[in-house]
Amino acid sequence: MNKNAAIGIFDSGVGGLTVMAEIIKALPCEEMIYFGDLARTPYGSKSKETVVKFSCEIVQFLISQGVKAIVVACNTASASALEELRQKFSLPIIGVILPGAQKAAEVTQTKRIGVIATRSTIATGAYVKAIQSHDPQIHVISQPCPLFVPLVEEGWLNHVVTKEIAKEYLFSLKANKIDTIILGCTHYPFLRSVIQDIMGNEVTLINSAEETARVTKEILFCAGLLCTMSQDKRHRFYVSDEGSRFIELGEQFLKEKIRIITQIDLGKGNPYV
Repeated sequence: MNKNAAIGIFDSGVGGLTVMAEIIKALPCEEMIYFGDLARTPYGSKSKETVVKFSCEIVQFLISQGVKAIVVACNTASASALEELRQKFSLPIIGVILPGAQKAAEVTQTKRIGVIATRSTIATGAYVKAIQSHDPQIHVISQPCPLFVPLVEEGWLNHVVTKEIAKEYLFSLKANKIDTIILGCTHYPFLRSVIQDIMGNEVTLINSAEETARVTKEILFCAGLLCTMSQDKRHRFYVSDEGSRFIELGEQFLKEKIRIITQIDLGKGNPYV
């Protein structure tokens, strides 16, 4: 395996860029290849079988691009497909659920943790299982927030409608007096300021992206795959649908120009799948 090869990252849309941004901070020498499945987003309303199928297609494509490891920067795909991906493919594959769950279990003071995520992620029980494997005494309150992803994809990050919807979703968590919330979808950090305003500063928000970046660095180091040379990084971006909104939001979040973006269709006889 070429230790100077790129790291592959994928998500159903733009949300995984929150993970990419943290990996860039943690591993500034590494090159990234990102795939956003814009044509088939959101994954949160789809069946496990469909999410597994989409994830396998994307991983096969990223492997064809020569990546040395893959980060599943999607909570739904991590919950539904991670085990299958690790069984099918031999390179390191990192999910986003366990790192965030472990961090939340470490920082909670009241042992009352809230998880906000898509319906599919919550239905798997992956966060509850991961948190309680760390500390079975922790009480977990889960809240699906299905409208958050389309609101982020639309760019309505501080829209009055977004704030009202967030108040409705977060009401039960406030009522249950949780002290820690896991942002259980990679789109949700885009709404961090809205969520924090509603919950109050006494509630700690856990961004799984930060913890995933830390774990990615550890795994690459242990596998001897950390980049050993400073290189002219040319991060590449692939999308499965028209990407103007992706570029707009991506540049806003990454704080850099997205220069290499290619639209491909994995579902129409693509040689990579």
